[in-house]
Amino acid sequence: MYKISSIEVAEDLVQGAAVLGTGGGGDPDEGLKLLRDVLEAGKTLDIIGLDELPEGIIVAPYCIGTMAPTAKTKKPIRITNPMAVAFERMEKVLGKKIRAVVADEMGGFNTPVALAIGAKVGIPIVDGDLLGRAAPELYQGTPNIFDVPMYPAVLVTETGNVVVIERYADVDDYEAISRYVSTLAGSFAAAVDTPLTKEVADKVIIKGTITKSIEIGRVIREAEASGENPVDAVVRALDGWKIFEGVVERYTWRDEAGFLIGEVTVRGREEWSGHRLKSWIKNEHIMAWKDKKPIVMPPDIIAFLSDSGRAITNADLKEGMKVHVAAAKAPEIWRTAKGLELFGPRHFGFNIDYIPVEELVSR
Repeated sequence: MYKISSIEVAEDLVQGAAVLGTGGGGDPDEGLKLLRDVLEAGKTLDIIGLDELPEGIIVAPYCIGTMAPTAKTKKPIRITNPMAVAFERMEKVLGKKIRAVVADEMGGFNTPVALAIGAKVGIPIVDGDLLGRAAPELYQGTPNIFDVPMYPAVLVTETGNVVVIERYADVDDYEAISRYVSTLAGSFAAAVDTPLTKEVADKVIIKGTITKSIEIGRVIREAEASGENPVDAVVRALDGWKIFEGVVERYTWRDEAGFLIGEVTVRGREEWSGHRLKSWIKNEHIMAWKDKKPIVMPPDIIAFLSDSGRAITNADLKEGMKVHVAAAKAPEIWRTAKGLELFGPRHFGFNIDYIPVEELVSR
């Protein structure tokens, strides 16, 4: 077990998770506030490996909703801590205590959400998640690769909705229901779902992503302190590539059915002068082109970074902003036939077969 009691390590974790959030995954400032509040209350974040998992049920707590900058709750607040309510209701639905939590995805807010609720109720957090990065849809969860159901599920909004889903017909319906609930709230719904036994968790969890996030955040902090280039340090920590640097020339987005849908065009500078990079966004950066030729395809990772090496979320991205763009391989499970069916270019409507990022960057 790895106990986190230091704000510095918590910040490293959040910053690293935000990089893996690929432009989505929520606001890292809000995520750090969650962890700071927990640690200042005297709690610790108890991170365990799969071999240390207790017998019993593990669940995934996260928030689902739009990342649009204009998103906000317009109705009166009736539930001040929807995640706590969702967690408590899930235990009633299951009829047993939850023994551990796992992050649904990596991101500056959605990863800390899982850690914070685990710490508050005094149960450990698995060193891993169900995605390996952030992604926009419920399809992009490893349980779907293995036909493991995400139900029963509980959705709770600040506006007072408490929805228990005993069973859904398919992931399409669950996506539609959960997006509708979050849209009714005007922003997000707290979700607790995917109850897993230890045996199933060992199969579906992408291992080591919490400690990987801590490592990415640590190299950002240490690079700043030593005068090293933080962007280069992040690229090495990702075992990836820097694929572009420039200034955001155009950024358009819309809030569509609970998703932030957009495109960003970056005008190159330095060695990329005279070139342009475009990224298509569905909450997260999904696919990128350099001079109209694909340079990164889903499910591989695209991260927009500031000079400090910190992630720039798509809610904060603005025209005129200087950005560095990094790319890295997706977890291998997403490169399988089933993984690409759920997370490849054709899933998002692009009439093109997947080409791994390591091949595209070498062209």
